[in-house]
Amino acid sequence: MIKKFLFFLFSCIVLNSLFIIPTYAEGEFKTDVNVTYKVQETGITTVTNNITLENLFTNLYATAYTLVLDNIKPTNLTASQSGITLPFQVKTEGSKTNIVISFPDALVGKGNKRLFSVSYDDPTIAQRTGEVWEISIPRLSSDSSFSSYNLSFLVPNSFGDEAYLSPNPEKKEVKDGYKVYLFNKESISKTGIMAGFGKFQVFAFNLIYHLENPLVKSALIEIALPPDTSLQKVYFSLIDPKPSNVRVDDDGNWLGTFTLAPRQRVDIKAGGSVQIFAGPRPYLTPQELALESNLLATDLWQASDPVILELAHKYKTPREIYNFVVNYLSYDFERVKPNAVRLGALKAIKNPKNAICMEFTDLFIAIARAAKIPAREINGFAYTENLKIQPLSLVSDVLHSWPEYWDSNKKTWISIDPTWGATTGGIDYFNKLDLRHFAFVIHGVDPQKPYPPGSYKLGPNPQKDVFVNFGQLPIERNPKIKIVSEVEKFIPFTPQKILVSIENAGVAASYNLTPQIFFDNQLVESKNIQALPPYGKFSFALKVPFSFLGRNTPNIIKITVSDEKLEIQSAKSEVIIYNLASIFLISLITTLGVLLKLGKIKIPMTRHNMIKFNKNEIAH
Repeated sequence: MIKKFLFFLFSCIVLNSLFIIPTYAEGEFKTDVNVTYKVQETGITTVTNNITLENLFTNLYATAYTLVLDNIKPTNLTASQSGITLPFQVKTEGSKTNIVISFPDALVGKGNKRLFSVSYDDPTIAQRTGEVWEISIPRLSSDSSFSSYNLSFLVPNSFGDEAYLSPNPEKKEVKDGYKVYLFNKESISKTGIMAGFGKFQVFAFNLIYHLENPLVKSALIEIALPPDTSLQKVYFSLIDPKPSNVRVDDDGNWLGTFTLAPRQRVDIKAGGSVQIFAGPRPYLTPQELALESNLLATDLWQASDPVILELAHKYKTPREIYNFVVNYLSYDFERVKPNAVRLGALKAIKNPKNAICMEFTDLFIAIARAAKIPAREINGFAYTENLKIQPLSLVSDVLHSWPEYWDSNKKTWISIDPTWGATTGGIDYFNKLDLRHFAFVIHGVDPQKPYPPGSYKLGPNPQKDVFVNFGQLPIERNPKIKIVSEVEKFIPFTPQKILVSIENAGVAASYNLTPQIFFDNQLVESKNIQALPPYGKFSFALKVPFSFLGRNTPNIIKITVSDEKLEIQSAKSEVIIYNLASIFLISLITTLGVLLKLGKIKIPMTRHNMIKFNKNEIAH
């Protein structure tokens, strides 16, 4: 007796994960699938499933199959076999769309194959975010029983250069105006496909800092401004009021300094643009001491605790630690709220079901440091379409955190995101970070300070102070270096003091500056400025020697840096005049002394001395 068999082919997407699970008894049919994701110029993706079913028994054949799509609303559905349209029905159950396709003919006999296609359009796979096209194809379920599964991914050349792509394809080529990427079952059952096209992403930002000085005297207050990193370049169009200085700390944070009068309150507004890059660019190499500080245990990164040390003994590489954290912790959306209490690494281990981004980050950092891998936290903004987070972020400042580890071979910090790796159903955020992460502060030395933008609030009611949207690069993108000097009042017989300040009045930071000081065109000193942020200052004092007859006193002091030059007239003429006056006075005093000794001149006697002389004479 020949048995009819009804196929259920599940294509479920949960949290952006793809599960294709056939429900027929394994071994009754052999299934080979070739799927093509072809992204159109409009961003709509046409998904074509070419399926081959081979009978493994003489008494079984398939009469229908069901394609189940979760959280997908397909359009332009078609099903065909040998150019003939196959009938199908569409049924909706909650978030699931069931597509039931019938086979009108009976294909009987062992070894016979049925080749058919199912196609539909999906507008959610490719998204234009600012300057970048982002494509996300979730992973294939690891327990699928397909004999073979191959995936082709096509992207128009007009989308721009490949910014990032993970995992690496088995093959790639350019054909008929498309970039073509080929993947096999093994590669996409481990992780989904994440790709971005475009040179970089640009965000526009506006930040508000509410400051208060509660003291009865003036006070200096520092705030953290978004810094440059190997993955981002920041351009400031506004900081109002202006800081007296912006310095770079040991972690690479940019700290703006403001002076507040007694009891003063002030709102600082900072705005500009940030350019996000897909991979690390050449950037400053940290000092050895800075890297060593990123190995230390803290109250939240308990790297010396026996529990953490045991995990570090088991998971020794960044990849192994990332995989453990992603698989061990579960994201708790109920904890996503302003002022959520940070648990730290040890409590995250004890409460794996109650983690949010802080716990994913803290646990990775603690294990990495215990494994002697320098690691630190990045706190900032991450663009997401997650509807469970978006409503809260519209009225308050819910920031994101993710870790970085130091790659000693590449000599750079590598950003990863285990939180998103755990919540996107297998998308790999270890090998490639996307273009949606905007760093506000870096926590290496201290796990909590400096405080990020959005944390500088006054009063009990939270308000939104962080505004980030997709933007465009500003027209003006260069630093503007200027040299400012202040010559102190000349004091005779002492070196002349000149206060010099190298200042950046531009919108972007400048790096590896070498100010040079010349005395009458002769180089006498060089200095090094590793980084000078916008509104930043590098100050030093020059001492111009006071010398005999001005022989070692320069006439012109010249200071150069980059393409800027400043010439200062020294007090050499005053030095010479004071030298000559000194010589004249010394000569005059010496001459008078000699003449007195020789009796050539006499000191006129006063009346008092004459009287004393006369008295002595009478007594005699």
